[in-house]
Amino acid sequence: MTTILKHLPIGQRIGIAFSGGLDTSAALLWMRKKGAVPYAYTANLGQPDEEDYDAIPRRAKEYGAEGARLIDCRKQLVAEGIAAIQCGAFHNTTGGLTYFNTTPLGRAVTGTMLVAAMKEDGVNIWGDGSTYKGNDIERFYRYGLLTNAELKIYKPWLDSDFIDELGGRQEMSEFMIACGFDYKMSVEKAYSTDSNMLGATHEAKDLEFLNSSVKIVTPIMGVKFWDESVKIPAEEVTIRFEQGHPVALNGQTFSDDVELMLEANRIGGRHGLGMSDQIENRIIEAKSRGIYEAPGMALLHIAYERLLTGIHNEDTIEQYHAHGRQLGRLLYQGTLV
Repeated sequence: MTTILKHLPIGQRIGIAFSGGLDTSAALLWMRKKGAVPYAYTANLGQPDEEDYDAIPRRAKEYGAEGARLIDCRKQLVAEGIAAIQCGAFHNTTGGLTYFNTTPLGRAVTGTMLVAAMKEDGVNIWGDGSTYKGNDIERFYRYGLLTNAELKIYKPWLDSDFIDELGGRQEMSEFMIACGFDYKMSVEKAYSTDSNMLGATHEAKDLEFLNSSVKIVTPIMGVKFWDESVKIPAEEVTIRFEQGHPVALNGQTFSDDVELMLEANRIGGRHGLGMSDQIENRIIEAKSRGIYEAPGMALLHIAYERLLTGIHNEDTIEQYHAHGRQLGRLLYQGTLV
């Protein structure tokens, strides 16, 4: 039976989903100093705001990781993204704009692939940076169990000992410095950002106020299309599908779906496609506001829906939208397997 561990399992191997940020760095170092044996696993999801993936496992080793691995998740992530487009697995829309479930897709891939890597290393306890307030604690729990039925869960942010010592970013930064690591807190933005190569999510802080405009966000995958000084010239784009799968953009055929998605991001990004302002319903029934970017997903989705309407009858299209919305909700909740 699965066990959620309330306190640090001393002397045992613990796998942590390691981003290299302050939270997971402090958690890894704390676990090592308290007598656990941490292993760090980093998912390469093609995040547009990550400059050096190879440096992340090296930092984990410096902070006390017994082992550190970088897992390339890009191919699987893009495969899941294209599958979501083919299923229409999106349920949040506002004003005709769609949230393409890019964070849930990333969590599904991260949860399964990192736990699979841990299992290879004989690591059967998993920790990550999610808290009880959000969606990820349930998503990672379910996807982790799907991959390893014997998995046990330990989350530092649910451990009262960890919270008492390092309950805030200031305390974590001071802890890192006291241990000899010159880890200074980054300058706080007016919102937080989480991303993968399918899309970016900007939320929290000032964006929780509905009178805060999308204009406070600096896009990382596109352009400020609302800024009159940003010139966006018209462009004709062609997309070729084979058996429902995108294979070519503007006459260029791609044998690698990752490269195709990167090019779709570039094309969609320079036109501001896929950026939307949504209010979502978290798994715990709390409301959350987010500004989303997904230029490549939006571009491919527009073309795919056009393809569907040119082939199928009204009843089939109705089923596509109805079932797609249901699948999108399951994907968001982490229950789509």
